[in-house]
Amino acid sequence: MKVLVIGTGGRESAIAWACRRHGHDATITADLPADASADLVIVGPETALANGISDECRRRGIACFGPSAELAGLESSKSHARRLATTLGLPSPRHLATSSASEAIAWWRGLQAPIVVKQDGLAGGKGVIVPVDDGDTVDAINALTALGPIVVEERLVGPECSLMALCDGLVSRPLPIAQDHKRIGEADTGPNTGGMGAYAPAPVSFDIDALTATFIQPVIDHLAAAGTPYVGVLYAGLMLTTDGPRLIEFNCRFGDPEAQAVLPLLESDLAELALACCNGTLAESSLTIRDGAACTVVAAAPGYPGAPIVGQAISGLGHDDPEAITFLAGSDGSKVTGGRVLAVTGLGASLAAARERAYQRMAMIDFDGMQVRGDIGWRSAGASLTSYAAAGVDIDEGARAVGQMKQAVERTHGPAVLRGVGSFGGAFSGKAIKAMDEPVLVASTDGVGTKVELAARLGRYRGVGIDIVNHCIDDVLVQGARPLFFLDYIAASKLRADHVAEVVTGMAEACEAAGCALLGGETAEMPGVYAPGAFDIAGTLVGIVEQRDMLPHGEPAVGDALIGIASNGPHTNGYSLLRKVFEWLPMDSTPPGFNRPLGETLLEPHRSYLDVLARVLAGGRVKALAHITGGGLPENLPRVLPDDCDAAIELGSWPVPPLFQLVREVATQLDDYELYRTLNMGVGMVVVCAAADVAAVQEAIDEPTWVIGEVVPASDDGHRVHLR
Repeated sequence: MKVLVIGTGGRESAIAWACRRHGHDATITADLPADASADLVIVGPETALANGISDECRRRGIACFGPSAELAGLESSKSHARRLATTLGLPSPRHLATSSASEAIAWWRGLQAPIVVKQDGLAGGKGVIVPVDDGDTVDAINALTALGPIVVEERLVGPECSLMALCDGLVSRPLPIAQDHKRIGEADTGPNTGGMGAYAPAPVSFDIDALTATFIQPVIDHLAAAGTPYVGVLYAGLMLTTDGPRLIEFNCRFGDPEAQAVLPLLESDLAELALACCNGTLAESSLTIRDGAACTVVAAAPGYPGAPIVGQAISGLGHDDPEAITFLAGSDGSKVTGGRVLAVTGLGASLAAARERAYQRMAMIDFDGMQVRGDIGWRSAGASLTSYAAAGVDIDEGARAVGQMKQAVERTHGPAVLRGVGSFGGAFSGKAIKAMDEPVLVASTDGVGTKVELAARLGRYRGVGIDIVNHCIDDVLVQGARPLFFLDYIAASKLRADHVAEVVTGMAEACEAAGCALLGGETAEMPGVYAPGAFDIAGTLVGIVEQRDMLPHGEPAVGDALIGIASNGPHTNGYSLLRKVFEWLPMDSTPPGFNRPLGETLLEPHRSYLDVLARVLAGGRVKALAHITGGGLPENLPRVLPDDCDAAIELGSWPVPPLFQLVREVATQLDDYELYRTLNMGVGMVVVCAAADVAAVQEAIDEPTWVIGEVVPASDDGHRVHLR
């Protein structure tokens, strides 16, 4: 066929490429020529559709894949799209369409929730403002109403995805779901753009046919019944919230850069499918998608998305292969002519393979001031995780190992051993210490885990030395003990004196702050056991407490309160999951809501609760303490509760820090129980006390605390901790 592709961007390059690969003569043109002669016209840009190009094609008797100007109002008017969605009952955010700033502000204040402010009309993907605070919200409403009508919507939380379907007026057939990256900066920061990259298929937990039946087909059925059949691509921009998918917007064409990611996965003939849509025979056509994934990375001009700087020479073009395709956009093939200059799409058996090919090919291309995000696809790593085991750590297997070793370990115990396997640390009666009535030695041995990999990668070693000491201090503190001395162990593939010195200095600083002696330890160099550059640390801390002062002090009982004390980060647990979630996000990026780069946030040293709890422990009202380490709240609270008691935790009763909010947002298939037994989620220590003592306990702790739940009767549902 002779195919005319209307538009001159990267999307149109991908459409033409998809037609040519099946032998068609595809020509890209900005507008419909007056003497156009073609078997098929495929329209790329929304502006051309809104201006009636499809209507003109039909007047001339040319088959056109794209809706009429009237139906393109689904995209050119957000208020119209919202009215139709309401009529059809499509799951959507609460919203208001208005031309009045005062009306929009009043609606927002009545909503008492964050909002998104959108231009009602077309804005090239840039007419959306996501305010960060009240002042920004008022400014955004005033700024956009000055340009014309707006739509204000409640701000939803969750990953976005792009559902594009081919439609013939009666039938809709979905293409692989894609995920776009709208922001200019890594970690989804900075102003909105037309799109800096995309990948497909996106790992969503919803069936694509069910999504099509919910958000696409009702529109097609409605328009068919009205006598105005919709022909072309109908694109539903969705947000996958915890309450289910919600409609963010409709587009009436292929997305850009989603088309560059999706069309290379289409093995069927795009031109034949588009013509079938024009003829109303899509149901009779075959639509085949290749296995694997595609990743598209965009290169933008300096100054984009504000005022792009053009004219720079481009080097490195002309080296494509079937698995790494370059689609030109703002370029004439030799120099920069527009904001989004080009896109590279990598293909592979997995998204990781496709992503690697895309970035390898992009690394061969260069022009002055080139802007390329280095994190395209980063959310997919977390979105596909269903458990901590999927990140390489099996909590259940660890628990089974403890159970299997418990009997053998307990055979070594004499009468002086009061607590051993399964507790936070071993307890040994030290009656020989005559200054005390009945002293008990409490010992804890632990490690920092896979957090050391991140420390080695970023070259920040001192913090993990602090981590190991404070972790052990907190483990003996929950039994009422104060630390006496600490022993360390450091192993690496090849020891470097400066790195070891940094780690040990961190240990010394933590010991000094706790009044604990650092007696020394062991270093080991083991090439072939550890990977180059890798290291590990562990340690043993011994503390002491009068036996009468040991915790738990008095058995926790039904009705007792659970008071949470803040963590200052993940501490030393959950890093196998965290490293997987943020695998493709640069550690020097600062995600929204963070006050420092991601790497610094993740490496914040484990805090010690020794001084925090000194006054409240002296008051005698604390029944028990639980240090929230590996296993989170679900696995650690039961360690201080009697067998006939469980714990009920009220989610939302404490502020979840931004890092954990981001993990929850990205790891969409990780349910609450798995999430809260993997990470501490902002609570590093829990105090158990009588309900009548809550006020006194909280007053004795010199920082904010929260009542996060209570002790309840044991249930038979298999869980000792119930998240509500």
